[in-house]
Amino acid sequence: MSEAAIEACRWLEPGGAQAALTIGAFLGGIGIELEAGPAGGTVLPGMTVVNGRIRVDPAVPGYPGDLLHEAGHLAVCEPAERASREAMNDDPGVEMAAIAWSVAAAKACGVSLEVLFHEHGYKGGAGALRQAFADGRGVGIPMLAWFGMTAEPHRAEEWGVPAFPSMSRWLR
Repeated sequence: MSEAAIEACRWLEPGGAQAALTIGAFLGGIGIELEAGPAGGTVLPGMTVVNGRIRVDPAVPGYPGDLLHEAGHLAVCEPAERASREAMNDDPGVEMAAIAWSVAAAKACGVSLEVLFHEHGYKGGAGALRQAFADGRGVGIPMLAWFGMTAEPHRAEEWGVPAFPSMSRWLR
């Protein structure tokens, strides 16, 4: 999806179009594509996953931070399933891994946790998630470590790799 197409979408605050551009560039750099098109009735306003890509509906206002959450689901799914993925796995462990991944991605691309965990998301739990990750006790980090994507802080030195939110790889 081009910068012009991203800018043409109806992005909500916090972050708006600038955050969407930043996130879009980051996702493209790690191999997760965005495309424009109708999203239909979706869980997140204005976006869904179609054929392993995040589809953004330019006509429906959406939150730029939700791009990272959808990307997190794609990033942590089984590699063989990614290209054909149409719906997100509702497994709680995978959901937590997607949340942790989205935090690492937000930090990597310089997007604040306020953009990621906006007040209208996460079923009213955005503030609690912001606080938990700010305090270093966020959910999903052990799953990312189990997938070989990062190291839990208490294991990083032993493993000789940087700790979460640093990632050894962005895609499972």
